Amino acid sequence: MIQHEAKIFLSAQRPKTELSWFRSFHSFNYADLYKQPIGSLKVLNDNTLSAGKGLKTQIKKSTEVLIIPLVGGVEFKNSTGYHDFLETGKVQIFLAQAGTEYEVFNPYETELINYLEVLIEKEQVIETSTTSAIIDTEKCNELLLVFYSPQQDALVSFGKYWGREEGVYQRHFGKSSMYFFVIEGAFEIDNKLMEARDGLAIFDAEEIEFEALSNNAMFLIFEIPA
Repeated sequence: MIQHEAKIFLSAQRPKTELSWFRSFHSFNYADLYKQPIGSLKVLNDNTLSAGKGLKTQIKKSTEVLIIPLVGGVEFKNSTGYHDFLETGKVQIFLAQAGTEYEVFNPYETELINYLEVLIEKEQVIETSTTSAIIDTEKCNELLLVFYSPQQDALVSFGKYWGREEGVYQRHFGKSSMYFFVIEGAFEIDNKLMEARDGLAIFDAEEIEFEALSNNAMFLIFEIPA
């Protein structure tokens, strides 16, 4: 059995920021040397926003921003004038220059929303752009491409699997690391039990085997420069 260098980020150990109208669990902890970001994947926040509330963020460095709704829909807008409504299955991709801003807003009158906020740092952004991707959340037992940036060797995939279904993730770039984030259910990834909102970083591996341990188990896989 091949043992890959790995680091586990348990959901229960995530630091959080909490206000009366907003809560964010942070996959990475800059205050803990063992829980530092993985390569260019600098932020992976699990955010919950109250009805009628919005959150603005200013980008400090050139960054690829991904907003991934999990519960409810979100309104997204940025300082370029772009505006869109994102339902579950639609991903906002904002290629942001330093100094630009974006806002996520909860348009509902009474309901909370839950979404992932992902920041992948880039060396330089020449021009700000905003696009979107659609994830077919009804498709099961295969990996779906969410985001691909050949300029920085970064790739994000989504998978939804039935219990006992197995799969293999093969590395696309020669010097990249992988970060698995379980959204729902449970998986065995590289012989490690991973449950909802757990993360697993794996370094210097050409391929990783995984098995879903529950029905409707969902995860994201980030492949980023090492």
